[in-house]
Amino acid sequence: MSARQMKLGLFLWATGHHIAAWRHPDAHVTAGIDIGHYIQLARTAEAAKFDMVFCEDAAGLREANVQIASQTSRSIGFEPISLLSALAIQTERIGLVSTASTSYNEPYGLARTFASLDNLSGGRAGWNLVTSASPIEAANFGATGLRPHADRYARAREFATVVTGLWNRRAAGHDGESFSVRDPLDIPPSPQGAPVMVQAGASDDGKDLAARTADVVFSAAQTFDEAKAFYGDLKGRLAAYGRQPDDVKIMPGVAPIVAATKAEAQAKYDALQEMIPDDVGVALLSSYLSISDLGRYPIDGPLPELPESEGMKSRQALVIEQARRDGLSIRELARYFAGARGHWRVVGTAEQVADELQARFEGGAADGFNVMPSWFPGELDAFATLVVPELQRRGLFRKDYEGRTLREHLGLKRPVKGFNPSAALCRTP
Repeated sequence: MSARQMKLGLFLWATGHHIAAWRHPDAHVTAGIDIGHYIQLARTAEAAKFDMVFCEDAAGLREANVQIASQTSRSIGFEPISLLSALAIQTERIGLVSTASTSYNEPYGLARTFASLDNLSGGRAGWNLVTSASPIEAANFGATGLRPHADRYARAREFATVVTGLWNRRAAGHDGESFSVRDPLDIPPSPQGAPVMVQAGASDDGKDLAARTADVVFSAAQTFDEAKAFYGDLKGRLAAYGRQPDDVKIMPGVAPIVAATKAEAQAKYDALQEMIPDDVGVALLSSYLSISDLGRYPIDGPLPELPESEGMKSRQALVIEQARRDGLSIRELARYFAGARGHWRVVGTAEQVADELQARFEGGAADGFNVMPSWFPGELDAFATLVVPELQRRGLFRKDYEGRTLREHLGLKRPVKGFNPSAALCRTP
């Protein structure tokens, strides 16, 4: 039996992560605004002993392209902190993590909001720090355009300094380049001390910020070698900030499709893929590549040379690398990408899926996984009833919770009062 056990998060997303999930005959099309749907998903994950549920967020429509918005229901959903507050009183143990952008929030208000969620949930909250990379969001906040990548991360570093300082009860009085804060928070620490810090950037700036501040890192990698390289790179940066390798849990995204036989699982995947209109797939791919005119190129031709983007740099690089490595046409790349938005996909039996997860977990490529079911609730139910018991049988995943807080689930230290892990954010190591 393995002494080290993997961590599992459930990535919530309305009808599911496949772009055609809403077209599945058993999908709940209005899931994004049905609290009962989310309660069911959270309780299923908690019964399976997942570490956390995670809500992604964007401060605007996810895609500017009307074709995607009208045909996928991807832009319909609750504001995530409100949603997680409701889930907090419908669950007992599972962690509750949400995205909130440093680009369009202020640190005092965000620190207070997450500290409140942390207290009302009994110490189960986490904040996924992001820097908004979409011009769609910028237009909703009076901005004239997307801030340059380096400027977004400079703001994020100072933002994290202020927030973690407030959470760890350091004296207020911050007066920096972007923010000024006078008072300490008006809410005490929760049983876990402070919300868990999560980060997902894969650029050099993103990995550096994660090494300085994060407790958990979400990532995207198609191949084992890509996942292992990211894992080693990030873990290798920790020592410069006085941190140990186990201080950060790296959890790549995985989109499993599981069934009793490999043929049945493949048939489930093929059926979803057949539901993707080509124009929707290409439009989605364009949005992640931060270009507006991909549709003017021959769909069965290769991906053209693209300029570097000020948007999602790491995701753009991942998609381009896959296209070049596998020799994919625009149509093939769009259909593949639409299945899990660039994340790793595994199709097979419970034993085959568990084999793949175990290989990356024990091979130095992951501390656990952020599970992204293709459609809800069906693929979550399949993973919970088929794969989780197989991981438990192998001693790779818990059979019950060891504690009550998210930090206890993840094996993370409780912050020391007065300690600010982000104090060196603006200092070169």
